[in-house]
Amino acid sequence: MKQFKFSLHPILALSAFSILLFGGFPEAALAHHHDVLDSGDTSWMLMATALVLFMTLPGLSLFYAGLTRSIHVLSVLMQGFAIACLASVLWYLFGYSLAFSDGGNLQNWIGGLDNALLGGVTRDALIGTIPESVYVTFQMTFAIIAPVLIVGSFINRMRFPALLWFTALWLLLVYFPVCHWVWGGGWLSSLGVLEFAGGLVVHLTAGTAGLVSAILLGPRTGFPDRLKRPHNLIISVIGACMLWVGWFGFNAGSAVAASGDAGMAMLVTQIATATAALAWMICDWVRYGTPKVLGIITGAVAGLVAITPASGFVGPSGGALIGIAAGIACFVVTHLIKQTFRLDDSLDVFAVHGVGGALGTILCGVFAAQSLGGVGLHADSIPAQLGIQTLGVIAVFAWTAIATTVVIKVIGLWARVRASEEEERMGLDLSQHEENGYQMG
Repeated sequence: MKQFKFSLHPILALSAFSILLFGGFPEAALAHHHDVLDSGDTSWMLMATALVLFMTLPGLSLFYAGLTRSIHVLSVLMQGFAIACLASVLWYLFGYSLAFSDGGNLQNWIGGLDNALLGGVTRDALIGTIPESVYVTFQMTFAIIAPVLIVGSFINRMRFPALLWFTALWLLLVYFPVCHWVWGGGWLSSLGVLEFAGGLVVHLTAGTAGLVSAILLGPRTGFPDRLKRPHNLIISVIGACMLWVGWFGFNAGSAVAASGDAGMAMLVTQIATATAALAWMICDWVRYGTPKVLGIITGAVAGLVAITPASGFVGPSGGALIGIAAGIACFVVTHLIKQTFRLDDSLDVFAVHGVGGALGTILCGVFAAQSLGGVGLHADSIPAQLGIQTLGVIAVFAWTAIATTVVIKVIGLWARVRASEEEERMGLDLSQHEENGYQMG
């Protein structure tokens, strides 16, 4: 308990220090759009926001919990819950401002602190036709799910105090800047990258961070030959279903209106998810001789990830082809990482979210073309748009890999990051929280 108390206090200090470092408590607000409030758009965005949070709590948490051993289940649920709380507070303190406010001379790279402590986010402030308060909360749910996704890569291995530090520093150094690059008027936005709902901002950042974390923390005890099977696939199927339903808020909600763009985003999301799930199931069937439950739900998630950056730009056929490509590509990379490279990315975060996010972002540069049923490219031609999309993928991957390495190495200077073999064998439920998720009475 002493170590936990010691580790929590610096996080609070980090929050206060960051505000002072970046300029105190300014009252200036964003330059708001003075549009008329639309109750239909607002109602939809309220629902979409709830759906995205539902993806994490409980969807993603249950998906991960079912895939781990029973002695770690409570810790996985605790990690997701705690990250949701910490990310929400950091978003309020300075995250929203760094991602979406005017950065002045640093506008290409990071926002300023005009909206720190959500200064200027009033009842009457609008973003388009919805209250800015709703937009802030919608974007907050994206900042929540990204670090929770990373947990799947080092499941059973990172100590809880280190996880809190990791979340805070990773959001500050990776998520907030990349979000600004793409959606806050930064350099990738100015370049013309197509990124509708988080293929780069959420999934590639989380997948890359997962890969780096898995390498730096090392494999689980017993990897690869003596690992226990997932303790409850039924829970994982339920979690995957929640993810599928919640993802409509993720993708269709990114239209920020109850519009035709939202409707098409929902349709292509459904098609891509279905085709990816079937593609992965067939790959399993061919390779192992039977269709696998874990395979079909993982394939569905791969399809959801891959269509995310393209969902507002492509048509139904583009969505179907992106889904098929994601199901096959993510299946292949999953096996390469574990069997060829022997890397213990526990729940395939990089293979599904990193590869899926990158693939969907790049293919968006093809299927967004009007000639292929999309809404049109930002560049003059498909090759030019592909170049922009690929540059975006490379830049986000490189920055995330470097920054995540720095974060883990820095945390290691004052805290023990990796759980010991004894703690791992005991289970993180008991070793980190002194609780047992399955005890009765």
